[in-house]
Amino acid sequence: MASNRLLMLSVVAIFLPAMAMATDYIVGDDSGWTINFDYQAWAKDKVFYVGDKLVFQYPKGYHNVFKVNGTAFKNCDIPPANQALSSGNDTVVLNTPGRKWYICGVSNHCSAYGQKLFITVQYQYGWAPAPTPQILQVSQPWAPTPAPTPSSPSTPAPTPSVPDTIVTDPWASSPISSSPPLPTPIAPSWPPAPSLPTTPAPTPEPWAPTTLSVPETTVTDPWAPAPAPWAPSPVSSPPSLPTPTAPSWPPAPSPYPWI
Repeated sequence: MASNRLLMLSVVAIFLPAMAMATDYIVGDDSGWTINFDYQAWAKDKVFYVGDKLVFQYPKGYHNVFKVNGTAFKNCDIPPANQALSSGNDTVVLNTPGRKWYICGVSNHCSAYGQKLFITVQYQYGWAPAPTPQILQVSQPWAPTPAPTPSSPSTPAPTPSVPDTIVTDPWASSPISSSPPLPTPIAPSWPPAPSLPTTPAPTPEPWAPTTLSVPETTVTDPWAPAPAPWAPSPVSSPPSLPTPTAPSWPPAPSPYPWI
């Protein structure tokens, strides 16, 4: 309970000085809210904070005040009549930061006579949203020490910084910082494979005769008779018998041995 009370007292101590410093601005100063007045030049050297007030003073019935968006401010589009402030002494409290647009909706006071106002409201000092608290992890004294992880040889790519978006058009919405797209990872480039030597085809000598290959064509005489499919097959001749050989006898003895 004591800690909650201390927190509430701290918040009050921060916000009370800022609320005490709130300023009331009479739009147009002595000229008030009227036509043919440069309200952008009037607001140029002023810094408006959350909690400040805008006071629109004008003759009742001659003018009114509409709070519009950037598009309606640019085109002088008049909202429905029930949204108008028309008391002649209208006070607008700046409760939120950002861009604010106001126009007069009577006749063509906005489009022809420039009766419109654009301002930017900022946070009071100490009113900016507190950052999200970080959760600290406390290691147990008895927990074992983890083994060191080997460092990766690759170096991580640096995180790109987020550029601030600056909007210059008075009718544009409040600037919102947007993070740029992350770079697309680039695939590693490998050296090209060595090309194999190409042997050119032999070029024929210009004087060498060109040999043309002519396919062999079997020409059949148109008058040659076609073999009859019913012709009888030739009869094979019987094998020849062997010729008998006369036996050889020894010579007879001579009756005359002395011869």
